[in-house]
Amino acid sequence: MAQLREELPDATRRLWGPEMTFDTVPGKKAHGWWQVLLTGLSLYCLGLAVLIVTENPNIFPTVVMLGTFLVPAAYVAFFYERRYLSDLSLPTTFLSFFYGGVLGVFAAAFLEPLFIQRLDFLTAFEIGLIEESVKIIGVLVIARHQRHDSELDGLILGAAAGMGFAALESTGYAFTAFLRSQGSLSVTVAVTLFRGILSPLGHGTWTAILAAVLFRESQAGHFRLNARVRGAFLTVVVLHGLWDSLPGVVAAVVRADLDIFIAQMSIGVIGLFILWRRWREAVRLQGRRLVVDSAS
Repeated sequence: MAQLREELPDATRRLWGPEMTFDTVPGKKAHGWWQVLLTGLSLYCLGLAVLIVTENPNIFPTVVMLGTFLVPAAYVAFFYERRYLSDLSLPTTFLSFFYGGVLGVFAAAFLEPLFIQRLDFLTAFEIGLIEESVKIIGVLVIARHQRHDSELDGLILGAAAGMGFAALESTGYAFTAFLRSQGSLSVTVAVTLFRGILSPLGHGTWTAILAAVLFRESQAGHFRLNARVRGAFLTVVVLHGLWDSLPGVVAAVVRADLDIFIAQMSIGVIGLFILWRRWREAVRLQGRRLVVDSAS
């Protein structure tokens, strides 16, 4: 990073100042995601209290959606605040969240029953193959109108599309839990909170990894499905498959109530490490672009 800084024109170095790095946004503290998280959590708790006191079923969907969208929205806000030199707009990021969620969930709901007849260790990877394929649809819909040659843009749009999918999927799981428990609010809250806590480790991270590599490897406004993109796709499919199948393996050696948490946390940490590597590379590439633009 220091070497890259020395390559900057004098005017650019003066603009940044002595302590500025590519990891800092001038004049802005990137803590808005905390406001999203805390405000959403407060509203969710308020909604639960109102629901318990009034027993009004009309507000049940609102409370559930507040809970299932809370962490995904904060996750996307975290990355969007750190877009640095990217020109990516908030409406574009929101549309990726919307399309990735709606189109991805619809496509997965249609395709999975066609190809998967039972759930076991191997079919978990088939689910990963299908869902990682459909989530990227939201990114591709948005990228039709973008230059899509920035790894950072791909990472942010991928995180948004993946988290849109995660939010809607969690909403479905919460509603199903409510029905199967014959209207148990405590079961619904438990499912909502558990999936919310684990959501940053799954869908958003995987789609962000794939979209980041896809954007990085694009040329002249066109995507290339080269070996690196195919490798990234295989990586996220394997992570997704292990996320669904590994708890069954871990259950053989640990308590049943810990198998899912231990297995998915382990896979999640691996995914976050890969995403962190993509993030650092994306910021470095943005810095190089600044050097080129400043020199031209």
